[in-house]
Amino acid sequence: MRLPESFFARDATLVARELLGTRLVRRLNGERLSGVIAEAEAYRQHDSACHAYRGMTKRNAVMFGAPGRAYVYFVYGLHHMLNVVAEPEGQAAAVLIRALEPQEGIETMQARRGGSKAGKLLSGGPARLTEALAIDRGLNGADLIHGEVLWIEAGNPIPEAEIARGVRIGIGYADEQDRLAPWRFWIRQSGYVSRLR
Repeated sequence: MRLPESFFARDATLVARELLGTRLVRRLNGERLSGVIAEAEAYRQHDSACHAYRGMTKRNAVMFGAPGRAYVYFVYGLHHMLNVVAEPEGQAAAVLIRALEPQEGIETMQARRGGSKAGKLLSGGPARLTEALAIDRGLNGADLIHGEVLWIEAGNPIPEAEIARGVRIGIGYADEQDRLAPWRFWIRQSGYVSRLR
């Protein structure tokens, strides 16, 4: 069962935590590629680490739109990052999907990653998972609720005792209070988490 819009139309930190254990699905050339989300981090409009902090631009406009859409951006001239738009329309927020435990289409994912990579090297990290699933800016704005190429399905809820939380990664430019916000969540025992601290 796909996650409904109401799931995403909530505080981004809650969405990030509850995305753990759900299944991200990508249909590519008729094949279903999927995996369990193992790590995610939240960004909100009044957070200096957020792309929407200084207002709407052409790049971040999707973040201000309806919840449950993909916000895909390109960084360092090399990597794509997949985010899920959260909170009610007009309140820019998103959740970065940082790690995936592959379930379906693993051979295709490996081929896309250049061979026999497994574990964290296959889809542990936001750039690795987008490469494995062929996610690029062409999917920016994709409808994750009704779309046919990318969506999120309900999974098994993860008990609180099995979830860790901490600071986000790669936001050294942000204000100190935002750098220290514990808005990254991960499954403690997952071997795919990009960073454990």
